[in-house]
Amino acid sequence: MRRYVTAGIVLILAAAAALLCGNSAIGAGDVLRTLAGNGTRAQQVIVFQVRLPRVAAALLSGAALSVSGYLLQNNLNNAVASPGLLGINNGAGLFVLISALVFPYQAGMKCVIAFAGALAVTLLVSLLSSGTGLSKTSVILSGVAVSAVCVAAADVIISVRPETVADKTAFQLGGFGDVSLTTVSIAAPVIVTMLALAFVLAGGMDLMALGDEVAQGLGVRVRMYRLIYLLCASLLAGAAVSMSGMIGFVGLMVPNLVRMVHHGKSRGGIALCMMVGSAFLLLCDTLARVIVFPYELPCGLLLSALGAPFLIWMLVRKRKRLGVND
Repeated sequence: MRRYVTAGIVLILAAAAALLCGNSAIGAGDVLRTLAGNGTRAQQVIVFQVRLPRVAAALLSGAALSVSGYLLQNNLNNAVASPGLLGINNGAGLFVLISALVFPYQAGMKCVIAFAGALAVTLLVSLLSSGTGLSKTSVILSGVAVSAVCVAAADVIISVRPETVADKTAFQLGGFGDVSLTTVSIAAPVIVTMLALAFVLAGGMDLMALGDEVAQGLGVRVRMYRLIYLLCASLLAGAAVSMSGMIGFVGLMVPNLVRMVHHGKSRGGIALCMMVGSAFLLLCDTLARVIVFPYELPCGLLLSALGAPFLIWMLVRKRKRLGVND
């Protein structure tokens, strides 16, 4: 229970810091007065149309990406599995390019189409791997193949229509600088629903962790559950990507960190991933805003700087644990 209380306190502090800190000419006291209804018109715009949507987007994206990674890693039995491994991010990125061609300068439409791209890739991966019963290996290999196709298609679009590069670059970097209430309102219901579904169905993962054969012997419909978890993880990642762009490593780092301190049931791991992921992404976004003040770094760049050493550390740690020597 102590770890949940600690994670909750850190999340509250991270949300408060994200709301009170920024590179605009408005201090913490001004934010508090504005929330109480006493701010100026300019302060109200900054707080209610910029900072609150940004905090909400980072909070929801952190929870969604972390739980998505947790579901994928548990069901594929792969500690480095993440939404990017199945091509979800590249699928969303490809559809963002298509959105830039068909519906230029329409942020709401870009959000919807990015979400549709993530879902389409998931369905394609499921279809390709269904011939082998949605086995762990076939799902991963199908994801890698579909991801490569999406990257190739995106390169073709850029070669033919180079004016889409700017939109693609901003999306690939990832961040919350352009998040609006419209974007959050589209993604939030999907994220909340999928988080609730993952929490309710978490018991199936505990049985599947014993092995597919054992789980089937206990009455678990492994193929159906794996498909549900895969769709749930993809919907979570797609909704998050539609708000934040192709932010990486959150779905990799947070689940692995959670498993270091939590060895119990999956339902508790999902709850911790939600809180830790939200707090982590809020803190990263806040740091990205103030670290080079008065400028702002894309949150995705900071996460890449943290994620690459983390991945190397994971590989070294696994090597030592297995006792592999030169």
